[in-house]
Amino acid sequence: MASAAVEKVATPVEPSHATSGAAAPPTGARVRLPSGGHGGPREGLLYVTCVYNGSGRGKPDYLATVDVDPTSPTYSTVIHRLPVPYVGDELHHSGWNACSSCHGDPSAARKFLILPSLLSSRIYVINTADDPRAPSLHKVVQPEEIEEKTGLAFPHTSHCLASSDILISCLGDKDGNAKGSGFLLLDSDFKTPDNDQLLMGAPAAFSKGFDLQHVADGLYGRHLSVYSWPGGELKQTLDLGASGLLPLETRFLHDPAKDTGFVGSALSSNMIRFFKTSDGSWSHEVVISVKPLKVKNWILPEMPGLITDFLISLDDRFLYFVNWLHGDIRQYNIEDPSSPLDGKRLYVTNSLFSVWDRQFYPELVQEGAHMLQLDVNTEEGGLAVNPDFFVDFGLEPEGPSLAHEMRYPGGDCTSDIWI
Repeated sequence: MASAAVEKVATPVEPSHATSGAAAPPTGARVRLPSGGHGGPREGLLYVTCVYNGSGRGKPDYLATVDVDPTSPTYSTVIHRLPVPYVGDELHHSGWNACSSCHGDPSAARKFLILPSLLSSRIYVINTADDPRAPSLHKVVQPEEIEEKTGLAFPHTSHCLASSDILISCLGDKDGNAKGSGFLLLDSDFKTPDNDQLLMGAPAAFSKGFDLQHVADGLYGRHLSVYSWPGGELKQTLDLGASGLLPLETRFLHDPAKDTGFVGSALSSNMIRFFKTSDGSWSHEVVISVKPLKVKNWILPEMPGLITDFLISLDDRFLYFVNWLHGDIRQYNIEDPSSPLDGKRLYVTNSLFSVWDRQFYPELVQEGAHMLQLDVNTEEGGLAVNPDFFVDFGLEPEGPSLAHEMRYPGGDCTSDIWI
């Protein structure tokens, strides 16, 4: 295997299935400061995880390469598909083996995309460097190896570390219990996993669909756990209470001098800011609340927004989030992060997780997901749909698929971290 690059991280930050075109450095490039990312060329490709799991088609999930260069004759189309070798994986999040925090390491190269499989517990390593327009499978880490050495399963999000290891969060043990949740480490050859215990949710609950009783039974979280790194020592636990039910994605500001970030509480539909206080401890506050809608013929009389994903622009000025049930995308000015106000391009997909897709949007499984590109007004704020860009994953050769997370070959504002 070629040498693997490393990323220095202060805190793990999860990727999202919305990504901002204002944040893409040149392919494989690493910049010393977040502001350097704005000087790179416009993105030309996107890698998108696409899911067939649960569709009944018996096809493996795949990584799609989408042409997003408006000067290209294949603009707004899928130009390559890399199927994985197994059926039923549920490709979900993805992460790089290196990013901008290792700008000082001349041996570092952003050439491998790490694809954890949420339901099968496999981890795929994809080579994107040899042919960026047609990535290839480099290696598979099997679930038996992970279970034997760590007791972990349901891998969710990956990030690389300064040690040349790759850190992957896992949501439970092989039986779907949260008891086995934690982080596993892959070394630079993508082998010999080890683990460091953390607290997550219960796959036995979410993998069967959403059930309010599971919330009442405590199978979904309402806490943020603060750990030291390296070392993995639990320093503090923040109880978000009823305002913080189902905290999903967590993002820090990109500026390493600012000890603050946000977490989206899905069921409570609140955006919660967490920050370090003057005495060195961490605190939190609700800064954005999405009001529920009164509805009929649904499982509840009121429908929450269900904040499932969000990102922060590379300059830390804007926060974007998705209300998956309400079906809208919002932009907030966070230059004053305690009082948010309601790059240039934002890409979005509409699939969350095949099991929940089937429960809440059954037509999505039958008709397939789609990808849109929004033009972002970074001067005054505002979003507008680009009418010239639309990717319909309902027209895929093997049948409609569920497109979820996206990654630029050059990195983006959710995969790059600065310290």
